[in-house]
Amino acid sequence: MTERVVLAYSGGLDTSVAIGWIAEETGAEVIAVAVDVGQGGEDLDVIRKRALACGAVEAEVADAKDEFAEEYCLPAIKANALYMDRYPLVSALSRPTIVKHLVAAAKKHNAGIVAHGCTGKGNDQVRFEAGISALGPDLKCIAPVRDYAMTRDKAIAFCEEKNLPIATTKKSPYSIDQNVFGRAVETGFLEDIWNAPIEDIYEYTENPATPREADEVVISFKEGVPVAIDGKPVTVLQAIQQLNERAGAQGIGRIDMVEDRLVGIKSREVYEAPGAIALITAHQELENVTVERELARYKRQVEQRWGEMVYDGLWFSPLKRALDGFINEANQHVTGDIRMTLHAGRAVVTGRKSSESLYDFNLATYDSGDTFDQSKAQGFIEIFGLSSKIAAKRDLA
Repeated sequence: MTERVVLAYSGGLDTSVAIGWIAEETGAEVIAVAVDVGQGGEDLDVIRKRALACGAVEAEVADAKDEFAEEYCLPAIKANALYMDRYPLVSALSRPTIVKHLVAAAKKHNAGIVAHGCTGKGNDQVRFEAGISALGPDLKCIAPVRDYAMTRDKAIAFCEEKNLPIATTKKSPYSIDQNVFGRAVETGFLEDIWNAPIEDIYEYTENPATPREADEVVISFKEGVPVAIDGKPVTVLQAIQQLNERAGAQGIGRIDMVEDRLVGIKSREVYEAPGAIALITAHQELENVTVERELARYKRQVEQRWGEMVYDGLWFSPLKRALDGFINEANQHVTGDIRMTLHAGRAVVTGRKSSESLYDFNLATYDSGDTFDQSKAQGFIEIFGLSSKIAAKRDLA
């Protein structure tokens, strides 16, 4: 029986050439799988037909935008997930979504190998292969660019030699990855970390320095899930899409950072994630209102570890699943409304309202009606600071 390979297919030059390349290198039949996570671009049916025209024996396409939003972006919102306190895991979240469809296709078509188009120096090779091994431990992985030195020049030559139906236009100077949760731009002149980004690299966001009217928005959550925008019900996908448009129009969500890659190098990345940043900002503030202090303090530690695990490609790991359980429990009371002003590149919270609020006006106020018994404070402080006081007497003796 002929070996079969499932290929993560984007419809572009590199993965289109990879179909024939893999067939020649391995003698295997190639099944192309394209997954729509809101990256935009060509129609899925066009992509499917191109894969077949390039030599795939089967081609599957999946509209996974809602799945991506609800099963991958939403957990990140609940976790306030910001890798290195800034990056909302745009690309890292899409990889396990794609992996799930690749492994399902491999099982369906009795394929023993899964292929992807990653290089040998990035994070994505790890995210794909660690995810594939977790969902299909018996599957093998290959990466033509990494394993067979399939450079772009070789890809163009192969495309022209085989007369494949794919344009071989000049490559963009940037490496771009995008989905509904955001957009990542790297390489080109950005590799010199002294160079400032130019406006031409942005698509999801307008220039925040351009004068414009502010936009006020109210985001409603139920148990950590965004359920309405300005009182109108939305799905998670719709919430992200609407805030991409509104926050993006205000220049919100631009991130220029040098980050620590899993493979050990530092990399300069420019991100746009207007909807993600607006939603995480609102969610964080609603947690401040509704989550008990000790739980909130511990959750911040969990959030950092969760973000690192997702960034490192361990979405399907036992620890990540266990942390999901904690995060979902911590979100049980995160219900209410957050009002924000979107303007000049910032999403600023201006109002909070929740039926689950732990904020007690009568305890917090300094005016008449204050119910906080200040007479108990002195004794509390003496007991609270006692161990330090005892140690100080010894150390200062």
